[in-house]
Amino acid sequence: MLQGLFSRHTRLVGAVISALGIAVLSGAPAKAALISTDACDNAALSQPFTHWGDSNDYKLVPGGSFENGASGWTLSHGASIVKGSEPFGATGSVGASSVYLPAGASVTSPFTCVDAAYPTFRFFARNNGLLSTVLVSVVYKLPLLGLEVAVPVGPVALSTSWSPSLPMLTASVLTGLLHGGTVPMGIRFTALTGSSQIDDVFVDPKMRY
Repeated sequence: MLQGLFSRHTRLVGAVISALGIAVLSGAPAKAALISTDACDNAALSQPFTHWGDSNDYKLVPGGSFENGASGWTLSHGASIVKGSEPFGATGSVGASSVYLPAGASVTSPFTCVDAAYPTFRFFARNNGLLSTVLVSVVYKLPLLGLEVAVPVGPVALSTSWSPSLPMLTASVLTGLLHGGTVPMGIRFTALTGSSQIDDVFVDPKMRY
């Protein structure tokens, strides 16, 4: 059943991306092709994943350390802030809190500006039970279409120890093409099976060629 669910999510990603591409080709102004590849805000940058061979610069998603509770985040179906943080000090010091997701719960970050310069994001996670799996989605505000669209990026199978995720795509290039600049994006985590904890969510702000 889980495999079928992942398959449906994969088909949904394709459908949304196709729809965005059609909108770009058919309805977007010609100047939309000239998308911004500069950082779209003045957020502080750091290199939180150097220990794992990733020297890219990242910005912390607003409230993404959970050290001030769930400020700006939307928690549903039993998600909560709990004690315990990733032990690597990715934000500059080891924190004391993370977000807990029992099976069926979800948490969505505040919107933060992204453009084509924000191609990937990473986070830290661990499971609290056997076979914990989290579905990760990006959520976009699309002013041109008057919609909010959640695009599943993929499922993440967690381990019992805190560890960083692999880089995951934001699809910001497509939305940049559609809008000719920046667009607000959020990140949503949904616990499909088991329970898990998420901490220190970062977005990579530099387009690389």
